[in-house]
Amino acid sequence: MSTLHLDAEALYTDLLAGVRTLLQPDSALVGIWSGGAWLAERLQRDLKLPGEHGVISSALHRDDFGSRGLSGAADHTRLPFEIEGRPIVLIDDVLFTGRTTRAVINELFDFGRPASVTLAVLVDRGGRELPIQPAFSAARIALPRGQRLSLARDEQGHFSFDIKEAA
Repeated sequence: MSTLHLDAEALYTDLLAGVRTLLQPDSALVGIWSGGAWLAERLQRDLKLPGEHGVISSALHRDDFGSRGLSGAADHTRLPFEIEGRPIVLIDDVLFTGRTTRAVINELFDFGRPASVTLAVLVDRGGRELPIQPAFSAARIALPRGQRLSLARDEQGHFSFDIKEAA
């Protein structure tokens, strides 16, 4: 069995360049809790964007809420800017089925109607169950359904990936 090795830092560099092309005047970055929030925080700094990035949780709008519960993430939504009429660049670490993205878009619209929502992801692993596609992905990979890919961040803020068997 071959081992997949993804260089998260190299992919971050590609994501940085891709997000730069997606920005419009007055764009706001919103990271999906938790890996996407880490990425948005670093992108905000590296792109030298004014203000703060936002963080959004999918917990309250998930279609599997009954089986997952809040998983401790419901209070992680923080949008320190006006959503109404603003272009939003939504950032996530790994796009898989599209269900988290759908839930986050529902949560975002609870705060107002953005001018647009553009999705950028570090890794698109395919397997979509909903018609959601990123405007930019730094990598596209295929993993067996039984495996889970997640972003990790060390104390210095460097990114890496963990691949585990799904529970």
